[in-house]
Amino acid sequence: MAFNTGLSGLRAASVDLDVTGNNIANASTVGFKGSKAQFGDLYASGFLSAGTNPIGDGVRVQDVKQSFGQGNISFTDNGLDMAIAGDGFFILNNGGEIRYSRAGQFGIDKDGFVTNNQNMRVQGYTADEDGNLSGIRGDLQIETDNLAPRRTTNLVSDLNLDSREPVLETRVRDIGPIAATDLQGESFDVLYNDGTPDFNVTIGATATAREAAAAINDAPGLSASATTTVTFDGANQLDDTYISNAGPGNFAFSLSINGSPLALDTSNITSLQDLVDSINNSSETAISASMVDDGSGSNNVLRVIHNQGETLSFSFDDDGDLSNGGETSDTVLGDVNATADRVVSGIDDASNGDFETAFNSSPIRITNEFNPLDQRTYNHATSTTIYDSLGNSHEFTQFFVKEPSPGSGVGVSEWSVYLQIDGEMVAGTDTTPYTARFDQNGNLQSIDGDPAGEIVITDWVPKDENGQPNGADGPPADPTSVVTPIPEPPTSSAFVLNLADTTQYGAAFGVNDQQQNGYTTGRLSGLDVSDQGVLFARYTNGQSQALGQVALASFNNTNGLSPVGDTSWVETFESGQPIIGAPDTGTLGSIKASSVEESNVDLSAELVNLIIAQRNYQANAKTIETSNAVTQTIINLR
Repeated sequence: MAFNTGLSGLRAASVDLDVTGNNIANASTVGFKGSKAQFGDLYASGFLSAGTNPIGDGVRVQDVKQSFGQGNISFTDNGLDMAIAGDGFFILNNGGEIRYSRAGQFGIDKDGFVTNNQNMRVQGYTADEDGNLSGIRGDLQIETDNLAPRRTTNLVSDLNLDSREPVLETRVRDIGPIAATDLQGESFDVLYNDGTPDFNVTIGATATAREAAAAINDAPGLSASATTTVTFDGANQLDDTYISNAGPGNFAFSLSINGSPLALDTSNITSLQDLVDSINNSSETAISASMVDDGSGSNNVLRVIHNQGETLSFSFDDDGDLSNGGETSDTVLGDVNATADRVVSGIDDASNGDFETAFNSSPIRITNEFNPLDQRTYNHATSTTIYDSLGNSHEFTQFFVKEPSPGSGVGVSEWSVYLQIDGEMVAGTDTTPYTARFDQNGNLQSIDGDPAGEIVITDWVPKDENGQPNGADGPPADPTSVVTPIPEPPTSSAFVLNLADTTQYGAAFGVNDQQQNGYTTGRLSGLDVSDQGVLFARYTNGQSQALGQVALASFNNTNGLSPVGDTSWVETFESGQPIIGAPDTGTLGSIKASSVEESNVDLSAELVNLIIAQRNYQANAKTIETSNAVTQTIINLR
């Protein structure tokens, strides 16, 4: 009996030494899980009874149990190395056999498959050509082909337009000149497009040009000035010839302003220049005189201007006597020139008077009109790169021009939006810009009445640097058929500019975000792995695309897995079927990229276990030795 007991102890101690030695041997094996021998005692027993004083029959190895505790995670310089932080196993395809491992030392084989050191392929969820994970499990493969270009179909601009900016463009109507005699007695209403109430202008029946201009000036949005000009030509010709023919002391001249004579010294007038000087030296600063050509190119006549539009009366004679009214006399009323700014929408005169007629026939004069080449004509601009169907880049520029607030100007603001690609205006903004309207809180209300804040560009023809079409897709045949968002795959150069997040605050102009979904072709430049095990390919065009996602498996009874070498396990009946999912979901752990999980063997503890196993082996050997001595003593009894 003692021999069997000691022998079983030797066998148990030997197994303990083997297990401990195996742990020590794999202390540096990535993904290795240490084992521990578990023992049970042996007793002789009969059917339905165990005897009154059972004596043990030694020890047996019940199980060699692995510890699946977490090992330390260490950094590596291989981007495809992965460590699992938490529960789970990598799924490996070994030529059709499925294995499970914690060792995440991976690379790429000649066919682009992600494999471990034994060329077992890593399994995961594959992705389609657009980088969308399909949920279908298979061998992960990294495509090394160039990334095909993608045309721009959507551009989102998140901007702030400075509400403190002034209106740069002015639009006015130049009305006139209109003779004061034509305006006398007129009455008309001034109409407005900003909500201002109609304003009535009434001009007196005997009003001078100055008085008519003053009445017009009272109307908001209208400004007027008056001048009275008398040119002494034709029937009233007054020139050097007339003065010299009169002879010394015989020329007489008088000038009145609104019937009040102007004090002039005409006693020594011998030439037209003398008369000009006499008028200019008078006390009336609003009067000026000059010599102008009478149209013949060889003769000058007198011209007198009153720059405030008062009525001028004159008379002159060559006999020195003006008591009878003079040889030539006349009264001249001035002219009115008016300007209407953009808030004036029209003139309503029941009798269709001269001012309404002049307003309707006057052209609109635009000053500081928008010009993309002149920075003084727009308030803000921003540019970004977009791409055509061939992957060629183009510069897309947005211009923003502050406009007068509509209506009363309370609680609403408007900006004009102009669009340009490679220096050419698009979306019809060369003739009619889009109008962006903002509410009292600075939020965008609409673009041309569309609350979605979208502008669809349907007239863009991609061109090369010489201004010729470059062969990429052009505008749609029917621009009205374009819907948003533009469905995949796109078939034209049409794309959507989304300004829904644009604001108008009292702060400096700023581009908060600007994203478009196009890109040029790219070559594979690197790989990244996320915490969810998603493999991202990085390309030279700055794009990243998902190529797949590593799948992990867990088991209800991890200790039921059967180790098959190469730091891998296979499923058994005791382990149960695998529960497969994406990393960092459910009970599955997360992935640490460029890292590996070290062996969970505690080398110090294993060395202590080695000493204990050695002691146990020696003690059991001593049991056999003692039993042998006792037996020998019995044999020697004779």
